[in-house]
Amino acid sequence: MTNETKTDFSEWLVASDIDGTLNNKFRKLPQRNYDAIKEFVVNKKGHFTLASGRNIATMRGPFMGLPITSTPAVILNGAGVYDYEHEKMLWFQEINPAGYEIVSAVMKKFPSVEVEILTKDKAYAVNAHVFANVMLHADRLLPHKRFSKISQVPPEEWGKVIFLGLPTVIASVKKYLLSIENPQVNFMSSSISSFEMLDKGIHKGVGVKKIAELYGIQHKHTAAIGDYFNDYEMLKSVYLSACCGQAPKAIHDIVKFEACHCNNGAVADLLNYIMYNYKED
Repeated sequence: MTNETKTDFSEWLVASDIDGTLNNKFRKLPQRNYDAIKEFVVNKKGHFTLASGRNIATMRGPFMGLPITSTPAVILNGAGVYDYEHEKMLWFQEINPAGYEIVSAVMKKFPSVEVEILTKDKAYAVNAHVFANVMLHADRLLPHKRFSKISQVPPEEWGKVIFLGLPTVIASVKKYLLSIENPQVNFMSSSISSFEMLDKGIHKGVGVKKIAELYGIQHKHTAAIGDYFNDYEMLKSVYLSACCGQAPKAIHDIVKFEACHCNNGAVADLLNYIMYNYKED
């Protein structure tokens, strides 16, 4: 039996990545995504949220532009869950001290690497030249300070660290980091020019699970959509996983629903499937 005549989806939680998923490749929101989200949340009482690597400040724009403020957001790729309706951090997991030592070792071994560190509400840039500056501009991040050395950065509340550089350099950084035995942190790829670090066991799926628990939503009514490897664990952790058409093959291989290219409204594809065509097990 499908959901074609169902009008109440309050038992559902759907999470979406932002860039390349909710937004198109030009970082614009397709109208059909907005319309589907409004239908799902406002008219059918579903819970929809965003799960992104952004912090409180940089998530605010895309989040507040949707009719979803009553549902908390997953920030910093799962390191935090923030309630914009009440302006309150509901949960936060900072990187443990072992992570600080790893960043220091990387910058010593790879002098050209640029580093961006995101806390709950701050952005720090270290050794920023090209790549970090591009990211800071694209995400409209205004670092409270720029540093030339990692030792100058306040070692508190690091939610996420991003290593940035030429693809060949980042490939070497990735190889080095993945060779560390029991690193006590979690690594994930976000692009060919970046590699990210969070606390051990942290990923977007952790934040989605926290929100589901908050609303008493069963696992069988959790869904998520993404487009890249930093969405991998989130997609593995929900019941109904989906990806955009342009996602790498490895992402397509693990999902249950394949949506269209993000430029054409992939989130709308997933929500319409849930609202009108999905068959309960």
